[in-house]
Amino acid sequence: MMTTDERISYAGCPLCEHAVAKDLRSGDCSKHPLYQPSLSPDIRWKQCAGCGHIYTEGYYTAAACSLIFGKTNPNQMFGHDVEGQRQVSARIIEKVLPYAAGGHWLDVGFGSGSLLFTAREYGYLPVGTDLRTQNVAAMSALGIPAYQVELGELSIAEKCAVVSMADVLEHMPFPKVGLRAAHGLLEDGGVLFVSMPNMESVVWSALDQHAANPYWGELEHYHNFSRSRLYALLRECGFEPLRYGISERYRVCMEVIARKR
Repeated sequence: MMTTDERISYAGCPLCEHAVAKDLRSGDCSKHPLYQPSLSPDIRWKQCAGCGHIYTEGYYTAAACSLIFGKTNPNQMFGHDVEGQRQVSARIIEKVLPYAAGGHWLDVGFGSGSLLFTAREYGYLPVGTDLRTQNVAAMSALGIPAYQVELGELSIAEKCAVVSMADVLEHMPFPKVGLRAAHGLLEDGGVLFVSMPNMESVVWSALDQHAANPYWGELEHYHNFSRSRLYALLRECGFEPLRYGISERYRVCMEVIARKR
């Protein structure tokens, strides 16, 4: 595994570990709001010859991450558009309700906090993780347990009825680590909610045709998932997909509810 000042190269596919991948394309991240001039403006994407997964050539070093996290997108800031996002969060929760009507709800990368605030309104017991110190401090000040740790390092006393990873999995260098951690934090029969861009969408193809697809230049993403590859990964990590839907949070995004087996 090669290390540079910016990225650590993947030794193989981060999902299936197959060693052979083809160079697929590159993207320009220089217009991304979190971009720093000391970072390369080019993101190089590969496609696994084994499972077909599409991923970046490597993941950022700790030093590069500290540069990126030196800025924060407005929608990732605690309390951002809390009233408007309450409606979006409510529609997510109402999709989850038939599968898990109460208990602890863990939101990974809670950002603005909207999903946890709204989950509490519905009677869930909220708990969250986020990598931004100010978000964790603000959430804790409201009496909601919040932790500034990677999901794989989280240890809490109570098992969760729901774990949500809304537009988070594609940010993780090794998504299986996150999914297996979520599996361990869920109670038997617990529910996982995930959302992310879906590159099998016709809209994705249309954006590609017009050279207008923002996800090839998304600075914080290491993966572009298809619905079929996501379903296979969920099953490999001990989940059974239950429901597919269209996400309101970002463009061309899907959301999936799955149950812990």
